[in-house]
Amino acid sequence: MAAHGGRAERPDEVRAAGRPPVLGVDVGGVIIDRVAEDHDTSFFGETPMRTPAVEGAFEAIAVLAADPFQGRVHLVSKAKLATADRTRRWLSLHAFTGRTGVPETNLHFVLERADKAPVCRRLGITDFVDDRLDVLRHLGTVPGRYLFTGGGGDAEAPDELPEWAERAATWPELIAAIRRSVARR
Repeated sequence: MAAHGGRAERPDEVRAAGRPPVLGVDVGGVIIDRVAEDHDTSFFGETPMRTPAVEGAFEAIAVLAADPFQGRVHLVSKAKLATADRTRRWLSLHAFTGRTGVPETNLHFVLERADKAPVCRRLGITDFVDDRLDVLRHLGTVPGRYLFTGGGGDAEAPDELPEWAERAATWPELIAAIRRSVARR
């Protein structure tokens, strides 16, 4: 059953398709902290390389990259050329690849948030973490969708989530939620 109207494939259909789990992760507000956006350490300010990582992000991604995703982790971020270049430099400066095991070739940029959906389809992403519910709404073919609220994103999380989304405020919460979801499939 294909996804329609924001609904994901049923987990049993994902299993029946024989697809291994593949994790997709947004960057801004999920890996790179947005808390400092109004200060010297803003990623969009004068010293973007000083912007901190979201607490626990690198360690959690390394754990998930090992199990249950066995190296199938991709970063999918909305960024224009200058921001994409800045993001690559930030990830390199913070030794993201070495600390997480996610290769630079698994970094994908799109120009619009909705453009994450075709990238997720192409990569076979089964689980996606973003700090914006509007992005997750576009990912109807992704059965595991997680709204991360712990990275200081400017979009307020709704009081109630759609049935297809799960909220997490910390990376340890995300690890637990993602592992539960993958185990059910």
